[in-house]
Amino acid sequence: MPSRFFPLIALLCLSPALLAQTEAPSRYQIFGGYSYLSNSLNGVTGSHHALNGFDGAIAFPAWHNLRFKIDTTAYFGTNLGAPQHPYFIQGGAQYTWRMRREAVFVEGLGGTGGANKTWAGTGTLGQTASFVSLVGGGLDTRLTRHVAFRVSGGYQYSYFAFNHPVTLVPYRIPGLPINFGRVSSGLVWLF
Repeated sequence: MPSRFFPLIALLCLSPALLAQTEAPSRYQIFGGYSYLSNSLNGVTGSHHALNGFDGAIAFPAWHNLRFKIDTTAYFGTNLGAPQHPYFIQGGAQYTWRMRREAVFVEGLGGTGGANKTWAGTGTLGQTASFVSLVGGGLDTRLTRHVAFRVSGGYQYSYFAFNHPVTLVPYRIPGLPINFGRVSSGLVWLF
């Protein structure tokens, strides 16, 4: 019976020594996971509907804890009978603080967004391109030496508008959303 406890005792004694060793920061990070957008593109007051989708990102080697990051997200859903398929491609900076096995980061990204032309609903055509920006942050918790679990969130701004049927000049109606909340979670491959 005592011989069965020896491996357990050895593991408990050696694990603090393994955690005490500092790990070298990873050069590249590849992230993939689930993403939630707080409202649909045509979610005017009284018809707010969140969208679900995926998030993928790559972050390049850090210089003094500052990384260049490219992030892509895509969402799917329906609101007011109109299909919603927005996607966003952004680039920017990510600054990271390390605390043992965790890493806390803040990020600022800017880029472009796109959507299907029928997102507006009721037969109205919508713009299919928009400027988009994201300010946010998150937490990475290492699961193994090369894999971490990430939870992140932030404020996203995008400006989609309707197209006028004759002149194709964009116009906005009151209440059309431009401010969104975004939450993502998934796995990060560190190499």
